Amino acid sequence: MNSQDDLFRRLEQLNDIGAALSKERDINRLLENILVAAKTITHADGGTLYLLTDDRQHLRFEIMRTDSLNILLGGTTGNKISFPEVPLLNERGEPNNSMIAAYAAINDSTVSITDAYTEAGFDFSGTRKFDETTGYRSTSFLTVPMKNHEGEVIGVLQLINAIDSTSGKVCAFSNADRQLAESLASQAAIALTNRLLITQLEQLFESFIGLINLAIDEKSPYTGGHCERVPVLTMMLAEAASAADTGPLANFRMSDKDRYELKIAGLLHDCGKVTTPVHVVDKATKLQTIFDRIHLIDTRFEVLKRDAEIDALRRKLAINLLHDAAAAQKIDAELVHALKVLDEERDFLRRANIGGESMPADDQRRVAEIGSKYRWRDPQGATTDFLSSEEVENLSIRAGTLTTAERNIINYHIVATIKMLEQLPWPNHLKNVPEYAGGHHERMDGKGYPNGLTREQMSVQARVMGIADIFEALTARDRPYKDGMKLSQAVSILAKFSKNGHIDQDLFEVFVRERVFQKYADAFLDPRQIDEVDVVAVLG
Repeated sequence: MNSQDDLFRRLEQLNDIGAALSKERDINRLLENILVAAKTITHADGGTLYLLTDDRQHLRFEIMRTDSLNILLGGTTGNKISFPEVPLLNERGEPNNSMIAAYAAINDSTVSITDAYTEAGFDFSGTRKFDETTGYRSTSFLTVPMKNHEGEVIGVLQLINAIDSTSGKVCAFSNADRQLAESLASQAAIALTNRLLITQLEQLFESFIGLINLAIDEKSPYTGGHCERVPVLTMMLAEAASAADTGPLANFRMSDKDRYELKIAGLLHDCGKVTTPVHVVDKATKLQTIFDRIHLIDTRFEVLKRDAEIDALRRKLAINLLHDAAAAQKIDAELVHALKVLDEERDFLRRANIGGESMPADDQRRVAEIGSKYRWRDPQGATTDFLSSEEVENLSIRAGTLTTAERNIINYHIVATIKMLEQLPWPNHLKNVPEYAGGHHERMDGKGYPNGLTREQMSVQARVMGIADIFEALTARDRPYKDGMKLSQAVSILAKFSKNGHIDQDLFEVFVRERVFQKYADAFLDPRQIDEVDVVAVLG
């Protein structure tokens, strides 16, 4: 291949590289691609990519590659670069022009050196030490500043030892190599700046999401953990579903963009709870509002007991005038019985005040009977029913601690979530966030809320989030009204939900078969909650 054909081929490579760089989302892979591309089009054996530190006082080693020594450092390799940063100023505060990489950055100038060992004007002591240690011979250098679209230097691309394509020997970098490297450095700097800018905007956006979740957490310590854990479990299950190569989910796959979109939806899935009154969110007992009103009822019982004692004393005082000892003993016995009954009624209401899985109908009727059969004089001096209608309603809640009205208030958070998210001008790669986040209370059979969607009307991602939301709630140990369930119990409940149309059966099978529940439990559950789950039995 003649030199003209080789140059033409390398120019084509440069075009392809520029297009590829603009598509890469991962910073580390982008940096690696830049260095590998530069080495390829200049036939360099090795190279280093430096980035300017935030204070613009040093160059930081990011990626190092030397093919002949099989050196792969930095980036996605996980191999840390131990070399110190290159200062742009020396000890006297003057430009550090003795270091070739620093010189290129300071002076915005490309430097090409034929042989480092004979070149005057630059300090190559570090290079010689590296060569002594490795047995390498660093010869030709091509050091190119990387400038963004505003002309600011953001890094340096350094290539070492050009290899002659014919002889295979080390040679000097040509003018064509220099022009290609400078062109690539320019494209790479712009691609890198754009990626960093997008990353910074994403970090800013996620920080705002964090502020919303912090506001929810500050309102209620019982929801902050939920906002943190549901996104993690969502991604665990989504990754397991995406990895399935057989069954109904074999065609479900997620790209990096899809993953990020689902992650954001998970973080925002309960943002509407900023509108939910804290006394409803934190309602630990049936009579709790700002405080637990069971203590007011305790006081009323004390009033009834006092009234019973006063009545007994009056009756005894009346019969004492007749010296009837038997009648006095009867009054005492009746008082003891009345006080015992009042204590039993009080203990019953205390138990009723604690929300549970289900309250029997007989207990609900007993609450109403207690509320009406006793009368007491309130602080205004009016004689009234022992329990108000609102107190009877709360104490008769069949399951949990919320009345129907309060459940509607809680449920409204998903409507608020959708309203809030639909107000945002989502970019194309995040356009599904409102649908994913807003669908986690829908059911496969269409009996969910707020829109009564069926399975066919929902995305896989929204169905994933529905399972994650329920499982987190079942196992959470930071709720005010219950302890976290055992792992096997929570999985068993999900199994029932999958059969009755509440959650997606295909996703539930992945959840169990791939033991997603176990990965989540190991990360978030109390060890006392983690017990054995019979996967075979659960899957039937």
